[in-house]
Amino acid sequence: MTTANQRTKDRVIYLAGGCFWGLEKLMRSLPGVTQAMAGYANGSTKDPTYREVCSGSTGHREAVRVDYDPAQISLDAILFAFFRVIDPGLENAQGHDIGAQYQSGVYYADEEARQTVERIAAIERERAAEFKVEIKALACFYPAEEYHQQYLDKNPGGYCHISPEAIRRLSRMIVDPGRYPRPDREILRQQLSPLEFSVTQEAATEAPFDNPFWQHFEPGVYVDIAGGEPLFSSRDKYHCSCGWPGFTRPIDENTMIYLEDNTLSRRRVEVRSRAANSHLGHIFTDDPESPNGVRYCIDSAALRFIPYEEMEGAGYGYLKSYVK
Repeated sequence: MTTANQRTKDRVIYLAGGCFWGLEKLMRSLPGVTQAMAGYANGSTKDPTYREVCSGSTGHREAVRVDYDPAQISLDAILFAFFRVIDPGLENAQGHDIGAQYQSGVYYADEEARQTVERIAAIERERAAEFKVEIKALACFYPAEEYHQQYLDKNPGGYCHISPEAIRRLSRMIVDPGRYPRPDREILRQQLSPLEFSVTQEAATEAPFDNPFWQHFEPGVYVDIAGGEPLFSSRDKYHCSCGWPGFTRPIDENTMIYLEDNTLSRRRVEVRSRAANSHLGHIFTDDPESPNGVRYCIDSAALRFIPYEEMEGAGYGYLKSYVK
C-alpha cells in the first residue's frame, strides 16, 4: 500500500483515467517519467483484487502511480497530457468502459502537488462543458496484479481506449508547459493592452489587414502573449491574404487546444494555447494558399514575437533549430 506520507527521490502523482492499461503506457512514454505503475486508488478496502474492484463495491479507481523527475518534466506537462486523453465530462466512465472503477481523477500526495493540480484543473474546467474529474488528496494506493503491469507491452493487440497516435503525439512533446504558467487574470488585465486582453481572455477578434504580424516575416518565434508559451516559428509562416497571420503548423502540436466554435452561424474550430488557455484564432484545413493546406489563422494580439537573435537571452534558445 502507498499512502500520502511516503516519499521517493522523484515526485509522484496518481491519475485515474479509465482502463489503466492505456494510461500506464502513455505515462511511461513521456520523457522524464521514471516509473508508471497500474493500481487501485482511494477505495475503502485493503489489498483489493481486480475482480473485487470490477464488482464496483470497493470504491477504488483504476489508477496509475506516476513517478517523474521534475528536472526533466513538470507536473504541468503530465497533467495536460492526462487531460488530452480523457473526457472530463464523463462520470464513472471513460471510452467504452462503464463503472465506478473507471471514474477519472487526479490524486495528489503533498501540498506542492495540490497547488499545481488545482491550478491546472481550473484551466481545464474553462475548456470543458462539464467537469466530473475527481480532484482529491491520495488516501491509498495498492499496486495491481503483475499481469496488469505494462500490459500493452505484453499484449500489443490488447484493448486500449487511448489511441496509439495520441500516445505518439504526447511522447514527442517539445515544449514543457511548466515553464510558462498562466499569470492571474487581474495581472493579465494590467499587463495586456485592452485589445490583447479582449482577444486572449474574451475570444474577441482583431481587425484584419491592420495588425502587426500579418505581413511580418522576420526570423524568430511567436509566443503566447499571456503566458509566454512558444507556439509558432517564422519558418512555418506564409503569405496569407486573409488579413491575419497564417501558419502551417505549430512548433509543438501539443501546445494547441482545439474547441468547437459554432458562433457566426457556422462550425469552426477554435485554437487555444495549452498552458494559458488563451484564445489564439481558428484552424482551417482547406486553404489553397497554404503549402500543406492547413491555415492556423491567428490574431496578432494573441502573440509576442521573439527575434531569432534574442531567443537565447529570452529563454527560447532551445528552439533555435526550429527557426533555422
